Amino acid sequence: MDDSYTAMLAAVQAFHDKHDFKNTGGEDLIYRLALMTEELGEIAEAVTKGRDKQALAEEVADLFILLIGTAIAADFDLQRAFWNKMEKIMQRKAKMVNGRIRVSDFKDKNSNE
Repeated sequence: MDDSYTAMLAAVQAFHDKHDFKNTGGEDLIYRLALMTEELGEIAEAVTKGRDKQALAEEVADLFILLIGTAIAADFDLQRAFWNKMEKIMQRKAKMVNGRIRVSDFKDKNSNE
């Protein structure tokens, strides 16, 4: 496991332990989804209101901490999931959609995939 990721994972785990998230509802996945949605809204606000880079970085860090915490709560290896997903998306083709590049898993809507 990458040393910097290991340090981030340990820091978020320590935060969960400090506040006993496991036993106080802090690791409930529906609750975490609501928190991540709130943070995404704060990122959107930072971008749309033209806040400085530092404000944006703080909001993105909040979301990143929540993502790591969600991996802890759901008991999966986020680093492995990241690299598995990167391997998949690196195989995808790009497509221009409304003048902007998209790299998605474009499927034929008429297929059974």
